[in-house]
Amino acid sequence: MSLRKALSCFAAAVAFAAAGAWAQAPGTFALLDPPQTPEGGGKVEVIEFFWYGCPHCHSLEPAIATWLKTVPQDVVFKRVPAYPSEPWGEMARVFYTLETMGLLDKYHSKVFNAMHDDNVNLANRRIREEWFGKNGIDVAKYNEMEKSFSVATKVSRARQMTQNYRVDSVPRITVNGKYVVMAEQAGGQTKLFQVIDQLIARARKETPKEKS
Repeated sequence: MSLRKALSCFAAAVAFAAAGAWAQAPGTFALLDPPQTPEGGGKVEVIEFFWYGCPHCHSLEPAIATWLKTVPQDVVFKRVPAYPSEPWGEMARVFYTLETMGLLDKYHSKVFNAMHDDNVNLANRRIREEWFGKNGIDVAKYNEMEKSFSVATKVSRARQMTQNYRVDSVPRITVNGKYVVMAEQAGGQTKLFQVIDQLIARARKETPKEKS
C-alpha cells in the first residue's frame, strides 16, 4: 500500500473516531472526563496531541508556529505524539529520538513535509534511514539513541497519556488537563486559536501559582 493511500485510510479512521467522540459534546470545546493533573509547574499547560501521518496535523503546523509567537510567559506548550496503536508508535519514537538528540526544532516540520508533500514513508525504517542520510542526520547516532532508556521512557509516557487523555482523534488540543478543543468543533483554524486563548484565560484563573 502506498503512503498516500495509507494516510487516506488513517485519515478516514481519524475522522470517523472524531465524529463519534464529539457526537455527545456540542459546542466549541469539551471537558475531559476524568480531568488530568497538568504538569505546567504553575503555568497553564497546553498540549497538542498529533501524529506525523495525519494530514490535518500537517496543515495545522504552520498555524501553531504562528500562534506560539504570541503565547504568554505563563503558558507552557507541549507536543505529544499520539500512540493509540502500534502503527503510530514508530513515528512517536522518531519524534522523541529527534528531541533527545536536540534536532527536533530543526526537523519537526521537515518530517511532516517529507511525509505529506514529498510522499516519503518515514514510518518505513529503510526509507527513513535513507532520508535521514540525505538530510544531515547521523543514522548510526540516531539508531543508537532510539534504543536509549530516555527515548523508551518518553514513548511509554506518550502511550499512557494517549490513554489518560482519551485521545481517539488528532490533532487535539488540551488545556490544563481539563479542556479539549479541535479545529472542526471550534469552527476552523482561526477560531481554534481564539478558543484556545479563551480556555487559557479560564484555566489561568484556576491554576494555583507555585511558591517561589
